[in-house]
Amino acid sequence: MILELLPQASGPLVPPGLPLSRSRFAMHLQWFAAEDEGRTEEPTEQKIRKAREEGKVAKSSELTSAFVLLFPIVTIGILGGYFFETMGEMIRFFLKTTATVDITRDATIAPAAFSYFLRLALPVVLVAFVAAIMGNVLQVGFLFTTKPITPDVNRIVPRFGRFFQRSFFSAEAAFNLAKSLVKVAVVAVIAYLNISGDFPKIGNLTTAPFLVSVAEFAALALRVLIESAIALLLLALPDYLFQRRLHVESLKMSKQEVKEERKQSEGDPLVRSRLRERMRDLLTKNMLQNVPRADVVITNPTHFAVGVEWKRERMPAPMVIAKGADLIALRIREVARENNVPIIENKPLAQALYREVEIGDVIPEQYYEVMALVLAEVYRMNGKGREMFV
Repeated sequence: MILELLPQASGPLVPPGLPLSRSRFAMHLQWFAAEDEGRTEEPTEQKIRKAREEGKVAKSSELTSAFVLLFPIVTIGILGGYFFETMGEMIRFFLKTTATVDITRDATIAPAAFSYFLRLALPVVLVAFVAAIMGNVLQVGFLFTTKPITPDVNRIVPRFGRFFQRSFFSAEAAFNLAKSLVKVAVVAVIAYLNISGDFPKIGNLTTAPFLVSVAEFAALALRVLIESAIALLLLALPDYLFQRRLHVESLKMSKQEVKEERKQSEGDPLVRSRLRERMRDLLTKNMLQNVPRADVVITNPTHFAVGVEWKRERMPAPMVIAKGADLIALRIREVARENNVPIIENKPLAQALYREVEIGDVIPEQYYEVMALVLAEVYRMNGKGREMFV
């Protein structure tokens, strides 16, 4: 019951800097690894956030292209009857109009052409637009930045050597070429399987009515397009995972960059050290005012005195709020007696807390048990009993 006063020892933590397990793409990512440039540290949250603000995010163009291809094709398949009727109406209108109207003088042709164009193209264009937005949002979330399109003189200056090396003589170029070849092969296989399966039917269409032949060829083409789009979408998923890991590799930092970022975010270590020293000086000067708040003063009994406060509802562990040696220890004991603060003699604990714990810091975990015994004695002296330990 006594130990319930104090925090329990925390479980084992993963030591900082422990390398994470490698993914299945580790071997491939060595082609693009940043270790050759001295960037061996994982990117920090600040580096990732800054890159995102600049528009540098993990995104696969293959996935977006697959969405833009699949959804408009499905739209054409669903609205095929509408498109067919509209095109028939358009052909009849223009054949009738050209026979009765002088197209060089009559102004009705242009508006009619624009109207039919919108009726045929607008549904597909809108679906493609929404699919493109959805493909990007699913990958990077909602992000708006003008940084990637901001004019940059460094990008205008041609660097032909670097361009040719990256475009033709790099592992990234080889990877992109392999992706393109795989896509072409997949589409070719899908087209071959569909056409070869319907080859007898296609041969019989030579004697079929015109509209029947058009309908059969349209259904075959639509089936090939939809299956190809689905296959490209499935191929884009591994590419997206690869691009995410490649993005992390590109953001890796050198140890010096990590130090500089930490210095900028947390301040110069020397400055922070001086601020801590200044704070400790102020606490030391004002610590006699803190003694009346102490729950107990632990003494040596004459050389050291340490005032400890324990407020379970707002403290993770008992805190040292005053400490001193010799004359200061004597003054701490006097203030404690004046304010009826219990004084407990415990030589090892008083010496350890005086040497190891600064004013304003909580006691180390190894002293929890003995500190709990001291507080139990204090509560017994005050007559508060066991209810203080619940």
